[in-house]
Amino acid sequence: MSEYTKHEPGTFSWVELGTTDQAGAKAFYTELFGWSFNDSEMEPGNFYTMFMLRNKPVAAGYKMGERMAGIPPHWLCYVTVASADDAARKVTELGGKVMMAPFDVMTYGRMTVVQDPTGATLALWEAREHIGVGIRNEPSSIVWSELLTGDTAAASKFYTGLFGWRAEERNMGTMTYTAFWKGEERVGGMMPLSPEMGQLPPHWVTYFGSQDVDATAERAKSMGGKVMAPPFDVPGIGRFAWLTDPQGASFCLAKFAM
Repeated sequence: MSEYTKHEPGTFSWVELGTTDQAGAKAFYTELFGWSFNDSEMEPGNFYTMFMLRNKPVAAGYKMGERMAGIPPHWLCYVTVASADDAARKVTELGGKVMMAPFDVMTYGRMTVVQDPTGATLALWEAREHIGVGIRNEPSSIVWSELLTGDTAAASKFYTGLFGWRAEERNMGTMTYTAFWKGEERVGGMMPLSPEMGQLPPHWVTYFGSQDVDATAERAKSMGGKVMAPPFDVPGIGRFAWLTDPQGASFCLAKFAM
């Protein structure tokens, strides 16, 4: 079990689904991962869904409104920061863009949404009452966050400058994989977009843990999801699969080697 009561600045702490069909997404993910959920009304008829595992939050979801017209369903990754305002200023200094200026989320925290110089979007979270996930690094919770981008050099410079991460490159044969470290903790990764990925834009991908990647992928498919990359092994690392939910939001499954 990996239960958390605090997330250090510079570490991934939350993930949030923006979807076109909130009821459908709730049905899909609660069945797929065994999550329960709590709905909180944000405004009449509009709810924020907190997904729960062992009565602890592991993710959230909401229905995208008209102001997000044209944006496809997606999972948005959050990184904890000491100050959302300071982090937003630093984003601009490092060549990124502030997509949503820092704002308070009631008494839960303060946040900003930013875009790195290569075009990938990320949320930054200054925790108050809500720290983020209460469980991670086990099945049915976040186990990894990974950036796919067309300019790994620019992205590496940006994130190491913003979060104080250390970038560690590893030759994987067909490409160079980058692991990001915060002190002694490996917090995320990065790989280049390949021609086989077509017109896929730069973005952060969330990996959820699975005891059996093949069975989970098959279950997702039976419920209307799509298997974009069938289960595959990375020697010495683990077994993975790339999926989309019935509304089109993409995510990955992972079972890391011990």
